[in-house]
Amino acid sequence: MASTAVAGGQVLDASNPAVARVRQLIGGLEYSQDGWSRCWEEGVTPWDLGQPTPAVVELAKSGTLPGDAATVLVPGCGTVSPSPSSACIIGRTSHAPPLAPRRYASCLALMWTQFVQGYDVVALSGPGRFVVGLDICESAVAKAKQWSAAADGSLFAFVVADFFTWEPPELFDLIFDYTFFCAFHPSMRPAWAKRMADLLKPNGELITLVPGQEAGPPFNTTVLDYEEVLKPLGFVITCIQDNDVAVKPRQGMEKIARWKRMANPTNLDSQE
Repeated sequence: MASTAVAGGQVLDASNPAVARVRQLIGGLEYSQDGWSRCWEEGVTPWDLGQPTPAVVELAKSGTLPGDAATVLVPGCGTVSPSPSSACIIGRTSHAPPLAPRRYASCLALMWTQFVQGYDVVALSGPGRFVVGLDICESAVAKAKQWSAAADGSLFAFVVADFFTWEPPELFDLIFDYTFFCAFHPSMRPAWAKRMADLLKPNGELITLVPGQEAGPPFNTTVLDYEEVLKPLGFVITCIQDNDVAVKPRQGMEKIARWKRMANPTNLDSQE
């Protein structure tokens, strides 16, 4: 079965047969632990854009990303699993609280992910910039490796690991987060921010593509929600702008926010 793309105006709700099949594979509200791997195995991936996120392409061409042997992390490389009965909220970590059943439909309505099949990882990579794609789902990483086989493998790598426990060999100059933060229950946001701070070098940069909706998906995700957990850890926002190249279902809602992890966060209050 061919993978179904969001591009081209595909509807990501119960009227879409692919979405219905995803729900069947994961077992509805009785979440199946291997359901999301089966989605990848069958090619039932209606969240798949079939191409890099347009904003990532623009960022890569902007000349504003770090180079000169820079390292980049893109966490969450391809599986979204709304999980009301297991500890895995989005299939990317085993340390998140369960997703409330009332959020189930809204989570399935947002089924394109951060760098499905590794498109964004490859797009961000380049001479002087090595990118690591991280996901807990082995099937998603296998698909990413398969899709990217023709690209220059010396510029990127895919790793199967839990974002909250993984210990990389070195810290990163840049982390890119699209549909990762918004997937976690609000109670997990401080832990997300702590890991971002732990994984970034001092003065490193975090780029967040903010969905910008009060009602989801599946949880409210405005710039203020990010700031609430990042600011106490020494992050300052250096740039925020509308995402003018958002895919059609998200046009007019998304913003690109760029954050710097200050090397001396204790001085922040005196600078305000």
